Amino acid sequence: MRIGLVMFPTDYSIGPADLGRAAEERGFESLLFPEHTHIPASRRTPYPGGGDLPEEYRHTLDPLVACAAAATATGHLLVGTGVCLVIERDPIILAKATASVDHLSGGRFLFGVGGGWNREEMENHGTDPRQRWELLRERVLAIRAIWDRDEAEFHGRLVDFGPLWSWPKPVRRPGRPRPPVLVGGSGPSAIQRVLDYGDEWMPIYGRPGGRDLAARVEELQARAAQAGRGAIPVTSFGAPARPEALEELAGLGVDRALLLLAPRARDETLSYLDRLAPLVPALAPAGSV
Repeated sequence: MRIGLVMFPTDYSIGPADLGRAAEERGFESLLFPEHTHIPASRRTPYPGGGDLPEEYRHTLDPLVACAAAATATGHLLVGTGVCLVIERDPIILAKATASVDHLSGGRFLFGVGGGWNREEMENHGTDPRQRWELLRERVLAIRAIWDRDEAEFHGRLVDFGPLWSWPKPVRRPGRPRPPVLVGGSGPSAIQRVLDYGDEWMPIYGRPGGRDLAARVEELQARAAQAGRGAIPVTSFGAPARPEALEELAGLGVDRALLLLAPRARDETLSYLDRLAPLVPALAPAGSV
């Protein structure tokens, strides 16, 4: 199982370039950044984790800017969003921004997507929370159309545009025509969303949507086979940095575990990464290290 990292990049924590270099030097496979464009001061929507909203939600950098900084400071580390709130972004602009990061990184971008939880935040962007899943689907499909076609168009119920030109395109090579779309979320409809428009599933650790994760991974793969697809990779978001927990995830068929880093200053973060680094060779797939 591959081991990656996820951290809210903030204006007070280690910078994404320094973090990317440190992660690559210690053998981590990937580094993902979450997103909140802002936090409405009303705070009507409760924080899903319970209690007060952590400070980093109000201070996070733009994840695509962070990805670009980490990518230019590294040579093989995968960079990505965990997750990009697609329902809060124009799909034509987002198609160009994500393709630009993939181009600049040499094809190392992972496009984690999600529908979000903060209803006031969505509404500030003109998104009706009741339509967010339909909107997410259409925007992802529209972005993929722009990535894939020299002259792209999309006609949906919520996203509609005629033929257009947009470059750069993502890096294309055998087995990778575009950046993989990692569909985030652990709710009851998450698997269907993966099958509809995703390449991988990224459930949140400890939130299996009321069902056992092993059963859901089994269901995902069975339904993928029925749809004529191969095995769909699974990434565990926010997995605990404990060998026994990671070994259990690997046994369930999880392909990647993302360890959650608190946004801290550079020296404190580097010291913590040194303590995490032994997990990488211990969990690596056979022959990969």
